[in-house]
Amino acid sequence: MLSQELSQGAVTVIHLSQHFAGLKDQATALVNSVEASTRGFFTPTEDEQTRHLLVSYWQSRNALFEVVSSFHQVDRFEPQQRPTALLIAYAGALALVDVARFLREHVHHRSVVRAKLNEPEPYFGIPEGTYDLVQKSLTSPVHAWHLYHAAAYVAENREQLQTVAGNESDLVALFEIVDGLQHRMDVSVDRFILARTRSRTRELRTGIGRNLLGRALYGLQKCVSRLISDRYVKADHIPGLPAAVEAEIEQQLQPGDVIVVRKEHAFTNYFLPGYWPHAALYIGSLTELRGMQLDSHENVSPRWDQLESVDLDRPNRVLEAMKDGVRVRSLACPFKSDAIAILRPQLSREHIAEAIGRGFFHVDKPYDFDFDFARSDRMVCTEVVYRSFEGIGGISFELTRRAGRLTLSAEDLLQKSMVRNGFTTLSVFCPAISDKIHYGADADGILTQTVGKKFVR
Repeated sequence: MLSQELSQGAVTVIHLSQHFAGLKDQATALVNSVEASTRGFFTPTEDEQTRHLLVSYWQSRNALFEVVSSFHQVDRFEPQQRPTALLIAYAGALALVDVARFLREHVHHRSVVRAKLNEPEPYFGIPEGTYDLVQKSLTSPVHAWHLYHAAAYVAENREQLQTVAGNESDLVALFEIVDGLQHRMDVSVDRFILARTRSRTRELRTGIGRNLLGRALYGLQKCVSRLISDRYVKADHIPGLPAAVEAEIEQQLQPGDVIVVRKEHAFTNYFLPGYWPHAALYIGSLTELRGMQLDSHENVSPRWDQLESVDLDRPNRVLEAMKDGVRVRSLACPFKSDAIAILRPQLSREHIAEAIGRGFFHVDKPYDFDFDFARSDRMVCTEVVYRSFEGIGGISFELTRRAGRLTLSAEDLLQKSMVRNGFTTLSVFCPAISDKIHYGADADGILTQTVGKKFVR
């Protein structure tokens, strides 16, 4: 059975590969209908559709970066898990290469469309020229050389990997991704040899020595390490709250509270709006859920075994949509952050129980990299909060159109709490502003200094 981390990684790669297929279909239809190369401009509707596709692509791409980059430190895994980690990361890297080359094949020669993809999207933090940066990075033969080690390992150990995959449907799906996209690594022989020579010279100069698995994982990491600026990502940064802060906040939490967090230097910040990009719904302990009679709720009781199996060393839990979908998770998950804000709904205990029960209806749904609140079969993090509380006890949310979709950001939730619109600000810990936990009006003051700002140092 796969570990939780490996299972989440496999599911993420599978979902994103499927999402990329849909994006490619949408992009093809849009480019064919726009005929912008001859008309010379985009209509407002076409412009909105293009921006939506662009944001969806960047968000999906970053989720794959996170998967691939998280698996390159081979020593984190038990020896028997390392081949599986490699397979997950390699499938994700191939999906990245495939969609980048698709864009090159269908867009690169259309100057008007290419210019549109290079336009900035300030709200989501997308800088000017991002499309060209991606193409320069992902179509480089140096990347093919780095991926070559992973391809060689998968080929050499295919029988062993398939034996493991035989008991795991997700791994079977990963093999299908690898087999379907392997050809996207192809570059000309001359360019590949030149890249290989340069890379091997660099490896000799820096004294890199690894076995095939180590070289494969290192190559995958190198394949994505240049794609995000060091301004945003630091590989050695481990997000986490100070122990005293974590203990104090955990003590004050009540079921129904909304947790809004930020990780410094994280892939999940890049191309997400605002300083505070992520939210989770706190549901409390099993004892608290029983006390609200939620153990017999029609949405909760079928998932009670899942609730009991979550991090037995930590009793408190959240409902949280992350790149692997909507899951019941340990409170340790949102606590792996550098800054945190706690919002409390202005509702009765009965209404909070109703909201939590409603939220459980969405457990196990995939993540929505399309950010489309008009559909409920996929969820972003704030949509879990939205669909749990909307209409309960008079709480309502105003959705905002961004990049062609109606959305609700984590900072929209914070702004509601700052004006006491259905929620109040319980506490905020933001070390970029203060090294203490702030409460009430003081907490609102901290939020005033951060909400709407992309990066605070």
